[in-house]
Amino acid sequence: MSVEKNDREPEQREPTSDEGQKPAGEKSEAAVPVEKAAELEKQYAQLKDQLLRKAAEFDNYKRRTENDFASLTKFAAENIITQLVPVLDDFNRSLKSIKEKAENDSFYKGIELIYAKFLKVLEAQGLKTMDAVGKEFNVDVHDALMQMPRADVPPHTVLEEVEKGYLLFDKVIRHAKVVVSTTPADAPVQQAKTENFED
Repeated sequence: MSVEKNDREPEQREPTSDEGQKPAGEKSEAAVPVEKAAELEKQYAQLKDQLLRKAAEFDNYKRRTENDFASLTKFAAENIITQLVPVLDDFNRSLKSIKEKAENDSFYKGIELIYAKFLKVLEAQGLKTMDAVGKEFNVDVHDALMQMPRADVPPHTVLEEVEKGYLLFDKVIRHAKVVVSTTPADAPVQQAKTENFED
């Protein structure tokens, strides 16, 4: 008995719905790259934010350091200039005391030239002399030694400068010692008028 061979290829059968689906726990291959890209974008945003913050902090530190260095350089001579200011005062007082007696004397003129040169050197380092007389009293730059009643000038006006004040650039290194005007005791006091209103 002969067995007939089946020359036909085996029939291809379509997979059933159960065979075509992946297990429930597994994600599709397309979803994985999308999630990784989102995670990478999030990390990139965080790193960029950190970098910008560090750059801003460094800029602030650099600016603060530069300002501190500039201030230190600017006021480096403050100590020596503060010690030289009384010498400047002595020069000034000496010149005032002998001005009337020796104005035409060559020795006086020589001292005057030395004083001018000395003052110029200090001014080149940032020293400024305050002009106080005739100005309104300011506690930030003036030091009141006494008050003097005066009717011809407004109260709180600097009448006299006992000792000069000095600035180093815009910083007060010595307050000007001054005499300040006040209202005379016998000056009439202005009183507010009161009116009685009858019902």
